Amino acid sequence: MSRTDRLAKLKARLSPHSTVSFDRLLSDLDISRATLTRDIAYLRNVLHMPLEFDRDRGGYFLDTRQGSGGQLEMANLWFSSPEIHALLTMQHLLANLDPGGILTAHVQPLMERLNKLLGAASNDVQAIRERVLIVGQGKRPITLAHFERIGSALLQRKRLLVTYAARSSATVTEREISPQRLVHYRENWYLEAWCHLRGELRRFAVDAIREAHVLARPAREVGGRTLKTVFGPAYGIFSGKQIQWARLRFSPERARWVAHEAWHPKQKGRFDSDGHYLLDIPYADHRELMMDILKHGRHCEVLGPEALRNLVSAEVLNMVKTHAAPAFAAGSTIEPAAGHPSDHTP
Repeated sequence: MSRTDRLAKLKARLSPHSTVSFDRLLSDLDISRATLTRDIAYLRNVLHMPLEFDRDRGGYFLDTRQGSGGQLEMANLWFSSPEIHALLTMQHLLANLDPGGILTAHVQPLMERLNKLLGAASNDVQAIRERVLIVGQGKRPITLAHFERIGSALLQRKRLLVTYAARSSATVTEREISPQRLVHYRENWYLEAWCHLRGELRRFAVDAIREAHVLARPAREVGGRTLKTVFGPAYGIFSGKQIQWARLRFSPERARWVAHEAWHPKQKGRFDSDGHYLLDIPYADHRELMMDILKHGRHCEVLGPEALRNLVSAEVLNMVKTHAAPAFAAGSTIEPAAGHPSDHTP
């Protein structure tokens, strides 16, 4: 019998409403006195279970009385070894998403207990860190104190007074907002909130918040359906009221990757007779979509709408001017590098 199974059986015989003697536990579990003594100490000292001994009644019980210093238990919270490994891996993923270690600091003690519960000689937490590599790109640092206040206001349903530095307009404004939900998108955090200054829903980059203070006033509530309507239909992180559909055509070479990628929940894709991949996606703001189009270079052609095609063409011409080399002036042809970032994957 594994230690996890043995501890689960021991726990099942303990109760906050009655006591059970040491001898009765020995008989029920069919283990040695030394093993039972170690298991009781393990529950107390490692798992921090409020296991107490009542001398008057001559038995053990769980002390979950309010104000007694005991802990409240989540019923039947026992895990198999594979489940524990999954939880430890999730903690490692969380640590890479968690700015400044806010959540990790609170979750880490639990992870250490889970690691001890495995009863392995090796350190499984360290093994996961070495065997699971998470590579982030373009992550912008945020202020720990600001993130904590945002989280507090979000869960307590309070308003925030923020100083916001908008990169698009290079302006800094102070505004009162009612936070609705946090969004983690492409390695960065965004706050969807009702902006009382603008009188509408806005999405704020958390790293662009210079000051944040929780106010006593209750937040204005916005329903989930409204949030989905405002922020959900368009492509990427930018929102907008006028939705258009972009049609993109990818080369047969690049289609091998793009056909398996999710660009938008409502995208429509198909192959044509020549092996090109046609992708239709809704968008309200061209900026992020244009960046994703340009990263595919000559392998992606914008078929429509015409306004988007013209924007991409103008950007390509500006890029040529910026990177013009003597070879172009001499009439030479420079073949762009083919392939995809995934080409190097075995």
